[in-house]
Amino acid sequence: MRPSASPTAFAAVCLPVAMIGAITCGLLGGAGPVAAGPALPLAGRTVVLDPGHNPGNFSHRAEIDRLVDAGNGRKPCNTIGTATATGYTEAAFNLDVARRARVILRAEGATVVLTQDGDRSWGPCVSERAAIANRVHADATVAIHGDSSAAVGYGFHVILPAVVVAGAADTRAIVGPSDRLGLAVRAAFGAATGEAHATYLAHGTGLMVRSDLGGLNLSRVPAVFIECGNMANPTDARRMTSPAWRELAADGVATGITSYLRGVRG
Repeated sequence: MRPSASPTAFAAVCLPVAMIGAITCGLLGGAGPVAAGPALPLAGRTVVLDPGHNPGNFSHRAEIDRLVDAGNGRKPCNTIGTATATGYTEAAFNLDVARRARVILRAEGATVVLTQDGDRSWGPCVSERAAIANRVHADATVAIHGDSSAAVGYGFHVILPAVVVAGAADTRAIVGPSDRLGLAVRAAFGAATGEAHATYLAHGTGLMVRSDLGGLNLSRVPAVFIECGNMANPTDARRMTSPAWRELAADGVATGITSYLRGVRG
Protein backbone atom coordinates (compact mmCIF):
# COMPACT_ATOMS: atom_id res chain seq x y z
CA MET A 1 0.00 0.00 0.00
CA ARG A 2 1.22 3.52 -0.84
CA PRO A 3 2.11 5.44 2.36
CA SER A 4 -0.33 8.27 3.10
CA ALA A 5 0.94 11.81 2.87
CA SER A 6 0.70 14.26 5.72
CA PRO A 7 -2.57 16.20 5.46
CA THR A 8 -0.66 19.47 5.51
CA ALA A 9 2.29 18.49 3.38
CA PHE A 10 0.53 18.95 0.08
CA ALA A 11 -2.50 21.10 0.91
CA ALA A 12 -3.12 23.56 -1.89
CA VAL A 13 -3.64 27.19 -1.01
CA CYS A 14 -4.43 30.13 -3.28
CA LEU A 15 -3.85 33.67 -2.13
CA PRO A 16 -4.82 36.82 -4.08
CA VAL A 17 -1.93 39.09 -4.93
CA ALA A 18 -1.77 42.66 -6.16
CA MET A 19 -1.66 41.77 -9.85
CA ILE A 20 -4.22 42.12 -12.60
CA GLY A 21 -6.68 39.41 -11.70
CA ALA A 22 -3.89 37.00 -10.71
CA ILE A 23 -4.06 34.38 -8.00
CA THR A 24 -0.91 32.95 -6.44
CA CYS A 25 -1.22 29.25 -5.74
CA GLY A 26 1.21 26.92 -4.02
CA LEU A 27 1.53 23.72 -2.04
CA LEU A 28 2.17 23.95 1.65
CA GLY A 29 5.39 22.17 2.31
CA GLY A 30 5.97 21.75 -1.42
CA ALA A 31 7.32 23.83 -4.27
CA GLY A 32 7.12 27.60 -4.31
CA PRO A 33 4.06 29.55 -5.44
CA VAL A 34 3.00 29.59 -9.09
CA ALA A 35 1.34 32.74 -10.40
CA ALA A 36 -1.63 32.32 -12.72
CA GLY A 37 -1.49 34.32 -15.92
CA PRO A 38 -3.51 37.51 -16.41
CA ALA A 39 -7.17 37.18 -17.27
CA LEU A 40 -8.10 36.98 -20.95
CA PRO A 41 -8.92 40.45 -22.32
CA LEU A 42 -12.62 39.73 -22.91
CA ALA A 43 -13.25 37.54 -19.88
CA GLY A 44 -16.69 38.32 -18.50
CA ARG A 45 -17.82 40.07 -21.68
CA THR A 46 -20.73 38.97 -23.87
CA VAL A 47 -20.72 39.61 -27.62
CA VAL A 48 -23.61 38.99 -29.99
CA LEU A 49 -22.82 38.33 -33.64
CA ASP A 50 -25.79 38.65 -35.96
CA PRO A 51 -25.25 36.86 -39.30
CA GLY A 52 -27.67 38.69 -41.57
CA HIS A 53 -30.49 36.79 -43.29
CA ASN A 54 -30.54 32.98 -43.28
CA PRO A 55 -29.70 30.46 -46.01
CA GLY A 56 -33.18 28.97 -45.52
CA ASN A 57 -35.07 32.22 -46.06
CA PHE A 58 -35.43 31.44 -49.77
CA SER A 59 -37.81 28.60 -48.92
CA HIS A 60 -39.86 30.53 -46.37
CA ARG A 61 -41.08 33.64 -48.18
CA ALA A 62 -44.45 33.75 -46.39
CA GLU A 63 -42.80 33.70 -42.97
CA ILE A 64 -40.15 36.30 -43.71
CA ASP A 65 -42.52 38.62 -45.58
CA ARG A 66 -44.83 39.16 -42.63
CA LEU A 67 -44.51 42.58 -41.05
CA VAL A 68 -42.97 43.07 -37.62
CA ASP A 69 -42.24 46.04 -35.39
CA ALA A 70 -39.06 47.89 -36.32
CA GLY A 71 -39.45 50.54 -33.65
CA ASN A 72 -40.47 53.48 -35.80
CA GLY A 73 -42.61 51.47 -38.21
CA ARG A 74 -43.26 47.99 -39.51
CA LYS A 75 -40.97 46.10 -41.85
CA PRO A 76 -40.73 42.57 -43.26
CA CYS A 77 -39.57 40.05 -40.69
CA ASN A 78 -36.44 39.31 -42.76
CA THR A 79 -35.21 39.19 -46.37
CA ILE A 80 -33.26 36.76 -48.52
CA GLY A 81 -30.22 39.01 -48.94
CA THR A 82 -28.09 39.29 -52.04
CA ALA A 83 -25.53 37.10 -53.84
CA THR A 84 -22.54 37.29 -56.16
CA ALA A 85 -22.94 36.83 -59.91
CA THR A 86 -21.74 33.24 -59.46
CA GLY A 87 -24.44 32.49 -56.91
CA TYR A 88 -22.54 32.69 -53.61
CA THR A 89 -25.19 33.99 -51.23
CA GLU A 90 -24.86 36.77 -48.74
CA ALA A 91 -26.50 34.55 -46.10
CA ALA A 92 -23.74 31.94 -46.52
CA PHE A 93 -21.06 34.64 -46.36
CA ASN A 94 -22.52 36.25 -43.24
CA LEU A 95 -22.78 32.99 -41.34
CA ASP A 96 -19.28 31.85 -42.28
CA VAL A 97 -17.68 35.12 -41.16
CA ALA A 98 -19.68 35.12 -37.92
CA ARG A 99 -18.56 31.60 -37.09
CA ARG A 100 -14.93 32.48 -37.76
CA ALA A 101 -15.18 35.63 -35.64
CA ARG A 102 -16.74 33.60 -32.83
CA VAL A 103 -13.66 31.38 -32.66
CA ILE A 104 -11.39 34.42 -32.36
CA LEU A 105 -13.52 36.15 -29.74
CA ARG A 106 -13.87 33.01 -27.63
CA ALA A 107 -10.09 32.70 -27.59
CA GLU A 108 -10.05 36.22 -26.10
CA GLY A 109 -12.34 35.04 -23.31
CA ALA A 110 -15.68 36.37 -24.55
CA THR A 111 -19.01 34.62 -24.33
CA VAL A 112 -20.30 34.74 -27.91
CA VAL A 113 -23.93 34.37 -28.94
CA LEU A 114 -25.05 34.04 -32.56
CA THR A 115 -28.59 35.10 -33.44
CA GLN A 116 -28.69 32.10 -35.77
CA ASP A 117 -26.13 29.40 -36.39
CA GLY A 118 -27.67 27.40 -39.23
CA ASP A 119 -29.85 25.85 -36.54
CA ARG A 120 -33.18 27.20 -37.73
CA SER A 121 -34.94 26.96 -41.06
CA TRP A 122 -35.54 30.71 -41.49
CA GLY A 123 -35.09 34.04 -39.74
CA PRO A 124 -35.01 35.18 -37.05
CA CYS A 125 -37.01 38.34 -37.62
CA VAL A 126 -35.23 41.66 -37.18
CA SER A 127 -37.15 42.29 -33.97
CA GLU A 128 -36.04 38.97 -32.50
CA ARG A 129 -32.40 39.60 -33.45
CA ALA A 130 -32.40 42.77 -31.36
CA ALA A 131 -34.24 40.99 -28.54
CA ILE A 132 -31.58 38.27 -28.37
CA ALA A 133 -28.85 40.85 -27.75
CA ASN A 134 -30.98 42.73 -25.24
CA ARG A 135 -31.84 39.54 -23.37
CA VAL A 136 -28.20 38.56 -22.80
CA HIS A 137 -27.21 42.16 -21.99
CA ALA A 138 -24.55 42.08 -24.70
CA ASP A 139 -21.56 44.36 -24.30
CA ALA A 140 -21.41 44.71 -28.09
CA THR A 141 -23.47 43.52 -31.05
CA VAL A 142 -22.30 43.42 -34.65
CA ALA A 143 -24.57 42.43 -37.53
CA ILE A 144 -22.54 40.98 -40.41
CA HIS A 145 -23.70 41.58 -43.98
CA GLY A 146 -22.68 41.88 -47.60
CA ASP A 147 -24.06 44.73 -49.67
CA SER A 148 -25.45 45.00 -53.19
CA SER A 149 -25.09 48.14 -55.28
CA ALA A 150 -24.07 49.11 -58.80
CA ALA A 151 -21.22 46.85 -59.89
CA VAL A 152 -18.83 49.77 -60.35
CA GLY A 153 -18.86 50.51 -56.61
CA TYR A 154 -16.69 48.65 -54.13
CA GLY A 155 -15.60 48.68 -50.50
CA PHE A 156 -17.11 48.25 -47.03
CA HIS A 157 -18.99 50.45 -44.63
CA VAL A 158 -20.28 50.39 -41.05
CA ILE A 159 -23.82 51.42 -40.18
CA LEU A 160 -24.47 53.30 -36.93
CA PRO A 161 -27.82 53.81 -35.20
CA ALA A 162 -29.56 57.15 -35.50
CA VAL A 163 -31.34 58.74 -32.57
CA VAL A 164 -34.78 57.15 -32.80
CA VAL A 165 -37.47 57.70 -30.18
CA ALA A 166 -40.66 56.18 -31.49
CA GLY A 167 -42.87 53.29 -30.52
CA ALA A 168 -40.70 50.56 -29.00
CA ALA A 169 -37.51 52.32 -30.10
CA ASP A 170 -35.36 54.56 -27.95
CA THR A 171 -31.73 54.55 -29.06
CA ARG A 172 -30.59 57.61 -27.12
CA ALA A 173 -28.58 55.60 -24.60
CA ILE A 174 -26.76 53.50 -27.20
CA VAL A 175 -25.88 56.04 -29.90
CA GLY A 176 -22.65 57.18 -28.23
CA PRO A 177 -21.23 53.74 -27.42
CA SER A 178 -22.40 52.39 -30.78
CA ASP A 179 -20.50 55.17 -32.53
CA ARG A 180 -17.35 54.16 -30.67
CA LEU A 181 -17.93 50.50 -31.53
CA GLY A 182 -18.44 51.41 -35.18
CA LEU A 183 -15.26 53.44 -35.36
CA ALA A 184 -13.27 50.59 -33.83
CA VAL A 185 -14.74 48.04 -36.23
CA ARG A 186 -14.16 50.31 -39.23
CA ALA A 187 -10.49 50.80 -38.33
CA ALA A 188 -9.82 47.13 -37.58
CA PHE A 189 -11.68 45.75 -40.60
CA GLY A 190 -9.88 48.01 -43.03
CA ALA A 191 -6.51 47.16 -41.49
CA ALA A 192 -7.17 43.41 -41.52
CA THR A 193 -8.60 43.08 -45.02
CA GLY A 194 -7.12 45.96 -46.99
CA GLU A 195 -10.64 46.73 -48.17
CA ALA A 196 -11.34 50.37 -49.00
CA HIS A 197 -14.21 52.36 -47.57
CA ALA A 198 -17.25 52.07 -49.83
CA THR A 199 -16.91 54.26 -52.88
CA TYR A 200 -20.64 54.42 -53.61
CA LEU A 201 -22.05 56.02 -50.44
CA ALA A 202 -21.25 58.08 -47.35
CA HIS A 203 -18.70 60.20 -49.27
CA GLY A 204 -16.07 57.52 -48.80
CA THR A 205 -16.09 57.74 -45.00
CA GLY A 206 -17.08 54.11 -44.48
CA LEU A 207 -19.74 55.21 -41.99
CA MET A 208 -23.49 55.65 -42.37
CA VAL A 209 -26.16 56.56 -39.84
CA ARG A 210 -29.54 54.94 -40.42
CA SER A 211 -32.91 55.06 -38.70
CA ASP A 212 -34.69 52.36 -40.73
CA LEU A 213 -33.09 49.18 -39.37
CA GLY A 214 -35.06 47.35 -36.71
CA GLY A 215 -31.95 45.58 -35.44
CA LEU A 216 -30.53 48.96 -34.44
CA ASN A 217 -33.74 50.77 -33.52
CA LEU A 218 -34.83 48.11 -31.04
CA SER A 219 -31.41 47.55 -29.49
CA ARG A 220 -30.76 48.43 -25.87
CA VAL A 221 -27.05 47.59 -26.17
CA PRO A 222 -24.25 49.01 -28.36
CA ALA A 223 -24.92 47.76 -31.88
CA VAL A 224 -23.68 48.32 -35.43
CA PHE A 225 -23.94 46.68 -38.84
CA ILE A 226 -21.02 46.05 -41.15
CA GLU A 227 -21.48 45.69 -44.91
CA CYS A 228 -18.26 43.83 -45.71
CA GLY A 229 -18.23 44.55 -49.44
CA ASN A 230 -20.34 44.98 -52.54
CA MET A 231 -21.21 41.49 -53.76
CA ALA A 232 -22.17 42.90 -57.17
CA ASN A 233 -18.64 44.20 -57.72
CA PRO A 234 -16.37 41.57 -59.34
CA THR A 235 -13.34 42.37 -57.18
CA ASP A 236 -15.28 42.42 -53.91
CA ALA A 237 -17.13 39.26 -54.93
CA ARG A 238 -13.86 37.45 -55.63
CA ARG A 239 -12.59 38.39 -52.19
CA MET A 240 -15.79 37.49 -50.39
CA THR A 241 -15.95 34.04 -51.95
CA SER A 242 -12.41 33.29 -50.75
CA PRO A 243 -12.21 31.42 -47.41
CA ALA A 244 -8.83 33.05 -46.75
CA TRP A 245 -10.32 36.54 -47.17
CA ARG A 246 -13.30 35.64 -45.00
CA GLU A 247 -10.84 34.73 -42.26
CA LEU A 248 -9.32 38.21 -42.60
CA ALA A 249 -12.81 39.70 -42.46
CA ALA A 250 -13.58 37.75 -39.30
CA ASP A 251 -10.33 38.90 -37.75
CA GLY A 252 -11.18 42.51 -38.56
CA VAL A 253 -14.62 42.24 -36.98
CA ALA A 254 -13.28 40.47 -33.89
CA THR A 255 -10.35 42.86 -33.47
CA GLY A 256 -12.65 45.85 -33.73
CA ILE A 257 -14.93 44.46 -31.06
CA THR A 258 -11.98 43.65 -28.80
CA SER A 259 -10.53 47.13 -29.26
CA TYR A 260 -13.85 48.73 -28.39
CA LEU A 261 -14.36 46.58 -25.32
CA ARG A 262 -10.85 47.33 -24.11
CA GLY A 263 -11.48 51.04 -24.49
CA VAL A 264 -9.42 51.62 -27.63
CA ARG A 265 -11.34 53.79 -30.03
CA GLY A 266 -10.96 53.55 -33.81
